[in-house]
This record gives sequence, C-alpha cells and structure tokens, in this order.
Amino acid sequence: MRRSRLVTLALSLTAALGATIVTAVPAQAAATDRYVALGDSYASGVGAGSYTSESGSCKRSTNAYPALYAANIKPASYKSVACSGATTTSVINTQLSALTSTTTLVSVQVGGNDVGFANIMTTCVLYGTSQCVASVDAAMVKARNDLPRLLDNVYNGIKTRSPSARVVVVGYPVFYQLNTPCVGLTDTARAKINEGINLVDDIIRSRATSHGFRFADVRSAFVGHQLCSYGEKWLHALNILDIGVSYHPTAAGQSGGNYPVFRSVAG
Repeated sequence: MRRSRLVTLALSLTAALGATIVTAVPAQAAATDRYVALGDSYASGVGAGSYTSESGSCKRSTNAYPALYAANIKPASYKSVACSGATTTSVINTQLSALTSTTTLVSVQVGGNDVGFANIMTTCVLYGTSQCVASVDAAMVKARNDLPRLLDNVYNGIKTRSPSARVVVVGYPVFYQLNTPCVGLTDTARAKINEGINLVDDIIRSRATSHGFRFADVRSAFVGHQLCSYGEKWLHALNILDIGVSYHPTAAGQSGGNYPVFRSVAG
C-alpha cells in the first residue's frame, strides 16, 4: 500500500510538473515578444471606454483586445497605433512606421472603413430597407473588386518591415442575431448587413492566409451577444448621444469576444 501510494504521488507530481511546463512555454515565449497593434476603431477600442490621453481622436482604449493582451501576457514591448477611422491607406501611411525588423508579433484589423461600414449603417437607419439593401449591395461589389488589392498592400507592407513577425489578422463581428423580436431595422435589412460583414470577413481571411498570416475569426465568439440577441449585448446599438460608439464592441465585447480569440491565435 505504501509503495502504491508513493508511485501514485510521484505520477501526480510528474503530471503536475508536466502541466506547468506546457502552460509556461507559450507564456515565456510571449514574454519575449515585441508586439505592435495596427488597425481601425475596432482595434483601437472605440466603444470600450477608458481611452488613453495620448491617443487623442484615435481613441485607444485600455479595454481593447491589444491592450488586454499586453496587460495579461506582458510582452517585452507593446505599442498600439490603431486609430479610429483608419483605412488600409492610412494604415500604410501612418501606422506601418511603428514596425521594425525586431517586431515579433503584429495584429491588424482593417478593411471596414474601405467599404464604408459607417455610411452603410447611416443609410440603413435613416432611409429604410430598400436603400439599405442597395447600399450593402454596392459595398459588396466594392469589397469584391477592391478590398483584396487594398489588403494585399497592407499585408505586403507588414512583411517588408517585419519579415520575421507572426501576424494575426482580426476579423469583424457580425452585428445581428436574426429571427428574434427586435425593434429598429427590418429583418431584411439586418440579414443584408450580416451578409455584407460576412463577405468582408471572408475576403480578409482569404488574403490573410494567402500571405501566411493567422486569421482570428471572432464571429462565433459574439453569437448570443449580438444585437437582437437574448444575451448580454457585446455591441453598441445606435447611440444618438454618442454616435461614434454605435455598432462597436463594448468593453465586455472586447474582453469576452475579441480578446480570447486573439490570444488563442496569437499564442
């Protein structure tokens, strides 16, 4: 019995030590990272509050997923240059300069402003279903025709400046849960908006993987927390008093949706 107990204790300690080693290796590797976050308002954290004073109109939040990753993983260095309103062109012109040959981790979330997310939602809210559908259809044509090339320009720029970095491209959450009672837009309009977001995400994923980058698909993480869902909403609805936060993730959406997906993909 005594020998059996000793063997059991030894095996338990070995298993515990093994588990410690397995979980420590990724954390240790991440601690050596030099991390730079790029992108638009979804990456800067508009809608999540607690904006840093240095970020000004870019509205970088300490609740955004890049900042949460930095706070929890504690990489060797961290810098976010993500900015509200950023497009693929402004990322190239004003954000890529933050990357260097020593950067080891890059996150980038961009493309929504290139196809006019904000203008689409304004049209859908103000002008009704038919114009909403037409606006999304036009944006989908633009996405198919232009977005792959625009994303390639960003991704090529990242590779040029930080050739050894692992790059995580983050997608967008789909706004609406469908087939539930919901005030505001019609079911047809909500379904069309979702269709447009899914197309943009699929294009982003395709271009990201073609460059050898990792894709963080946050869509499933937000299911049950979308607008018109029954759970806690992780996206702001239309907010007349603070229009800029409309249709952006809340702090809970950043911490419960974006962050765990990003952390899992980034390592």
